[in-house]
Amino acid sequence: MTQFDLFCDESAHLEHDGLPWMALGYVSCPQPKSREIAVRLREIKARHGFDPRREVKWTKVSPAGARLYLDLLDYFFDDDDLRFRAVLVDKRAHSATGNGGDHDAWYYALYFDLIEPALDPRARYRIYLDIKDTRSQNKVKGLHDVLCSSHLDFNREIVERVQQVRSNEVEQIQLADLLLGAMTYANRGLAGNAAKVEFVRRLRERSGLQLTKTTLLREPKVNLYFWKPRSQRT
Repeated sequence: MTQFDLFCDESAHLEHDGLPWMALGYVSCPQPKSREIAVRLREIKARHGFDPRREVKWTKVSPAGARLYLDLLDYFFDDDDLRFRAVLVDKRAHSATGNGGDHDAWYYALYFDLIEPALDPRARYRIYLDIKDTRSQNKVKGLHDVLCSSHLDFNREIVERVQQVRSNEVEQIQLADLLLGAMTYANRGLAGNAAKVEFVRRLRERSGLQLTKTTLLREPKVNLYFWKPRSQRT
C-alpha cells in the first residue's frame, strides 16, 4: 500500500490580522521519498550560501535571495513526487462569524476541507501540521478523528497520524509556506517586492494557472480550492 506524507502550513490564518486572504495548504510526497527530498532542499540552500538549518519563509523573500527561492520553486516542479494543494479563503466575504463564530473550530474545519477530498482509501497518510499554539493539540486530535470517521477508518489504517511539528525543522513545510505566501500575494494583487513578483510569475508560468480560481480536484501538481460555505456550494 502506498504511503504519503502531507506537510501542512497556513498563511494569514489569524482572525484579526487585517489581511484579506487566508490560505491553508500542504506539500505531499510518497513517504519513502520524504528524507531524500528534504536533503535536496537543504542542498539547494547550501548551494546559495544559505545555512541549511535556517528556515526559508515567504516573509523573508527579497531581491538579495531571489535566486534561492526560484531554485526551490523549480525543484518543486521538477520533482514528480511533489504535489501541492491549497484552500484559499477571502476573509472579506467569509469568516468564522458565519460558521458558528468559533475561529479555531472553523480553522480546523478548513483543514478538513483541504485534506479529506484528496485522501485515497487505498493509500496511507501521515499528516504533519506546523505548531499553531500551545492549545491546539486537542483540535489536532479532533481533526484526526473526523478524517478517519469520514472514511470509516476506525482502525486508522488510512490516516495513520496527524502530528504537530516545528516548521524550522521540516523542509517540506517551509516549501509549503513559500507556495502559500505566493498564493495570497497573487490574490491580493500586490507588486511591491520584485522578488515576490518574479516568484509568482514563475509559479504561474510553470503551473499554467492564474492562481485565482478553483482547479479540478484531479489537477495533480498544483491543486486549488477557493472556499465557500457549504450553503453556497453547488
